[in-house]
Amino acid sequence: MANILIVEDEMPINELVKRSLQSVGHICVSVYDGKAAVIELKKGQIDLVLLDIMLPEMDGYEVFERIRGTPTIFLTARSSLSDKVKGLTLGADDYLVKPFEMLELLARVDAVLRRTKKESKRFELDGMKIDFESRTVFLHELPIECTPKEFDLLEVLVNNRNIALSRDKLLELAWGFDYVGDTRTVDVHIQKIRKKLDMELRIKTVYKMGYRLEV
Repeated sequence: MANILIVEDEMPINELVKRSLQSVGHICVSVYDGKAAVIELKKGQIDLVLLDIMLPEMDGYEVFERIRGTPTIFLTARSSLSDKVKGLTLGADDYLVKPFEMLELLARVDAVLRRTKKESKRFELDGMKIDFESRTVFLHELPIECTPKEFDLLEVLVNNRNIALSRDKLLELAWGFDYVGDTRTVDVHIQKIRKKLDMELRIKTVYKMGYRLEV
């Protein structure tokens, strides 16, 4: 869980991003112009900033110059290579072009938080404990043996908790873009995880789509 500041002047986008981040456990603060962002950041409670470039009062680049040291992902409609290079050269941690999928945003947020050591390396639920750094899993204090791919799939479900993921998306995130195989392998691994970790009621089947870890 992290404290995330969303700086986006388009209210529908701001609200959608906020709801998506809150659904996986983050605490979000929304502002709609550059000056408000600087004021909020002076309070010193923000772990990550999602920063639009084209903003009222003060553009995103100027805001970024004033908040150096706070991990930042630029969210912008500016898709040119020169804009992306400028953002990354200034020192931004990532640069995401609109329109984007919420799953991609969540993955990038997770990656930045991990790099900046703001994201928790552990997760607990119903007597289950996961240590992502050591890749170990315990259930009621007893170690549970998971295969590497079972652990990868479990990590994807945890990082995207409360979000319905298709079988194809789970394959992409847990097995990789270059995986060539049947989506039924996801079903097999899900059943094994449910049985090993007593998660029949937590890992929900989403009809004609895939699965969701309900927290």
